[in-house]
Amino acid sequence: MKLKNSYFYTLRENAKDEDSTSGNLLVRAGMIKKVSSGIYMYLPLGLKVLDNIKKIIKEEMDRTGAQELLMPSLIPEEIYDTCGRNQAMGASMFHLKDRYDKPYVLGPTHEELFTIAAKSMVKSYKNLPFTIYQDAPKYRDEARPRFGLIRVREFFMKDAYSFDRDEDGLDVSYHKMYDAYKKIFDRVKLNYAIVRADTGVMGGSLSEEFQAVTDVGEDVLVLCDKCNYASNMEIAKTVISDSNEETRKLELVETPHMETIEDVSNYLNIPKEKTVKAMMMNIDGELVVLFLRGDRNLNENKVCKLFNVSEINFADDELIGKSNAVPGFTGPINLSGAKIVIDDEVKSMKNFVVGANKSGYHYINANVDDFKYDICADIKEVLEGDNCPCCDGKLYFKKGIEVGNTFKLGTKYSEKLGLTYLDENNNSNPVVMGCYGIGAGRILAAVVEQNNDEKGIIFPIAVAPFKVAIALINPKDEVASLTANKLYDELNNLGIDTLLDDRDERAGVKFNDLDLIGIPIRITVGKKINEGLVEFKLRCESESLDIKLDEIVNYVKEYIDANK
Repeated sequence: MKLKNSYFYTLRENAKDEDSTSGNLLVRAGMIKKVSSGIYMYLPLGLKVLDNIKKIIKEEMDRTGAQELLMPSLIPEEIYDTCGRNQAMGASMFHLKDRYDKPYVLGPTHEELFTIAAKSMVKSYKNLPFTIYQDAPKYRDEARPRFGLIRVREFFMKDAYSFDRDEDGLDVSYHKMYDAYKKIFDRVKLNYAIVRADTGVMGGSLSEEFQAVTDVGEDVLVLCDKCNYASNMEIAKTVISDSNEETRKLELVETPHMETIEDVSNYLNIPKEKTVKAMMMNIDGELVVLFLRGDRNLNENKVCKLFNVSEINFADDELIGKSNAVPGFTGPINLSGAKIVIDDEVKSMKNFVVGANKSGYHYINANVDDFKYDICADIKEVLEGDNCPCCDGKLYFKKGIEVGNTFKLGTKYSEKLGLTYLDENNNSNPVVMGCYGIGAGRILAAVVEQNNDEKGIIFPIAVAPFKVAIALINPKDEVASLTANKLYDELNNLGIDTLLDDRDERAGVKFNDLDLIGIPIRITVGKKINEGLVEFKLRCESESLDIKLDEIVNYVKEYIDANK
């Protein structure tokens, strides 16, 4: 591409409405432009990067033997009712009606349609296994679109689905996709972690996320400082150590106006770790009081799993009024009119402080033997410094951007949609499925988050919009202009995607623009061309080299081959 007479612009100032480094830089580089909250247009340079990422994804998918197809985005709403996901996904789905008042949705995900497609072919075990995939837009009505391309309402996703006769077959298909994903992220040069995650509305027995490790992101990655343990915060676990304290006598003490854990801790001069707090929740219309260590946060995802619900809410005064609980002073001892759930850590604690269900009073030296409970389960979020569940290491946190995920769906969708096959004994069995998603737009954002400096983006060669940028300092210099254009043609003819900045702009403007858009290699054709020299500079380095004109093409080619 020659910049003169091309669609190309950059912004000198930061974007006012972008809350991430990647969003700001991609807007300033003229690669994307916000249309509305969570909706972006991909401009020519941005689309080139996106296409490069998609090309890598397609190459690795095709190497697994998967076949590509394309599903519609406009889908009858009734299809999502078959597996209960219309209700499960709720307000995140875009709903609309056609002229005949028939309800449709814009596809947020395509498990049902892929299952229907497989059903058209699968009759016998001889038709299995196989994997099919698409690269298509998805639509989700995000409540809080943010972080540029990281959390949006319209996005591109490659979603693949494997179909096998049993769990052993699924293991084989799953590991093919797992390995393909590692190759994809290695090729785009991402720093990533693979973490266990909740299966969510997708369902199934296993979910793993590929998380780009960044300073921004909505996911908290829980990692071990000694072993390879890696988990999403939603399902992260820790090992609880039993207390070796001698139990002391339960005692009722006055704590006037001390309604928070911090108040109680300060008033009694004890650490928060020696308190147990109560959280009064409305779960399916029932008052459930959750008890966990005072310095812990509740893990709502674990509670939802425990009760098989999609959400939990705080109890209102009317529901609390059906019990003897006293807000600010609620405890498990003699609590009535509510279901009691204790975190598994509470069971191992000794001599802790709890509310007394009496305004202005708490119990000290409380122990599990002092009360009854209905459920003991892990309902807490882990903390940094907690014990690793797999070794004697300590847990620490990183932020991450989920760029890919893999699911073992099992037979959830095949059973509900009647996707079965006949085995060798003519018995009917449900097909076992796997699901594998990867987001090209999120990969683009993650690459920029991990590769930038004060000048702009630093794209890895594999995904850069152009591998080489030629800066022609003086387009009016006939020798320099002929040299730059000849070099441009030669590199492009070798398959090295090259940009020529032939605009009538100052050298500083050209250098700033080329740094901002992150081209990995810059060749400057300037005054030294009369000496048969051009300047070679890498975007990731500050120093440049003078290279002979008759050597520059081989020099560039060798560098690219060594850094693919």
